[in-house]
Amino acid sequence: MADTTPPGRADITGLVLAGGRALRMGGSAKGLAELAGEALAARVITRLRPQVATVMLNANRPDYAALGLPLIADVIPGHAGPLAGLHAGLLACPTPWLVTVPCDAPFVPTDLVEKLAASASRQRRLFVAASPRGIEPGFILAHADLAQTLGEWLTGGGRKVQDWLRQAGATEIRFDDPDAFANINTPEELARLNGSPASRN
Repeated sequence: MADTTPPGRADITGLVLAGGRALRMGGSAKGLAELAGEALAARVITRLRPQVATVMLNANRPDYAALGLPLIADVIPGHAGPLAGLHAGLLACPTPWLVTVPCDAPFVPTDLVEKLAASASRQRRLFVAASPRGIEPGFILAHADLAQTLGEWLTGGGRKVQDWLRQAGATEIRFDDPDAFANINTPEELARLNGSPASRN
């Protein structure tokens, strides 16, 4: 009989996605930019760590070693985008499941993994968060055995996250609060958030 038991915390590895070039942040390591005196990626890690067995960080620059996590570089060359980070994470994943979170999303829901995993089974292996704004493509739960097909898709030139999610039959999991998925793309956004009460949460 097929296993329909959802994965628990011990079955899931967290991957913080920090492999981009951060051009809108002037090319600096976006995840190391500070919000309320703490690196964005560190805030993400703090919120993600209690939800998973272990945490890794996808990065293509050495700066992120300061965060003390295993660094996973892209395997697909040429800055192929966040799916290249997911692919590298799936290849390195020590558990059956991997959940991704962008390094610039400091308000990660504390129930993210629980809700994404609630419907997971051997028959349903790919999930993406969705808020009232639509799909949140950086927040994905994927089974590790998707690494090969994702690698083939990337090698064939595929890049858009939404295209792959649709092609791979991802299930959308609804969250009510769009602010929980807010990300920071520019120095101006960071400065504005640093001046708001939300930065202390």
